[in-house]
Amino acid sequence: MERPEVTFTLAYVVFVVCFVFTPNEFRSAGVTVQNLLSGWLGSEDLSFIHYQIKRTSATALVHSILPLGYYIGMCFAAPDKNLYFVHIASEGWKLFFAAAVALPVLSSILVFYWSCNKWGNHPIARTLADHALPQSGWRAVASSINTEFRRIDKFATGPPGARVVVTDTWVIKVLTYRVHVAQQQDIHLTVTASKQHELSPDSNTPVQFLTISVASVNPRVQPFDIRLNSAEYGELREKLHAPIRNAANVVIHQSLNDLFLETFKSHVEMNTRYSLPRGQELETCIGCMQVMANMKLVKVCQDASEGECQQCYCRPMWCLTCMGKWFASRQDQQHPETWLSSRVPCPTCRAKFCILDICVIH
Repeated sequence: MERPEVTFTLAYVVFVVCFVFTPNEFRSAGVTVQNLLSGWLGSEDLSFIHYQIKRTSATALVHSILPLGYYIGMCFAAPDKNLYFVHIASEGWKLFFAAAVALPVLSSILVFYWSCNKWGNHPIARTLADHALPQSGWRAVASSINTEFRRIDKFATGPPGARVVVTDTWVIKVLTYRVHVAQQQDIHLTVTASKQHELSPDSNTPVQFLTISVASVNPRVQPFDIRLNSAEYGELREKLHAPIRNAANVVIHQSLNDLFLETFKSHVEMNTRYSLPRGQELETCIGCMQVMANMKLVKVCQDASEGECQQCYCRPMWCLTCMGKWFASRQDQQHPETWLSSRVPCPTCRAKFCILDICVIH
């Protein structure tokens, strides 16, 4: 491949990935299906279900056109391949063109089928029909969800491609191509996993994400998972009527200090270890009086005469958890992104130290 077509291919792949998965930069620039077709989609707040039906249909159509857009772009990027005239192009490009044309045609047929019976054939409509009473239909369920979505006390979180909405009656997960719906009175919720990141891309602070399984007693309703920041866990529980089980015994950190403490410990575990001198015995931590002291402050970040850190001559008197709480308490609470790189005084002798000077005793 020549350089122009390589450049175009890489650029188009990046564009497709960003257009389909929509990072914050694309959303800010308005390069999304929702923004480009906002006039036809209408207002999500006024009619949530019908908006999602139109959005998923439009998304399927627009995404199906992307391969054809690549072929058209290659006509200009690589004119020597004669892609303008499909009948004289190579066999590989003929197959690609056929697939690129067939995909939007099939998508159009599928969306047309969904739109029949006033969108009654759409997957979202069939999902809602599973919750409808015998004497009513999916539109009655849609009306109930639309009414509750307009209320300001609903719980909503997550990016557009995996948004979670909890109203007084419903738990809803909005995906790119479909929408999961479950009725609160029928569900069992279980925390199945957690994942902690030392830095969040949005706030440059530690963050923990929880995965919660939503299973319904209604056999026609498929189970699904929701993912949210642990800081929002308390707000979610307030909105739910059913309790959330913790089957995996996951430790849920609902405050910034809890998250920092885990990150603090993981960093200290990578530091140089401190060997206790022969004959010296450890005492109970003077902070919690519950566990034995298990760390010592030793200046190892720089040479003894360099930097702001100072040598601490105190004997081991603190456990790692209490030292982490002390470290966090001395920080600027408005700027948590600076916590790991800051220096604090020893709680006993006031000698300054950084996180690199905290050594676990072995």
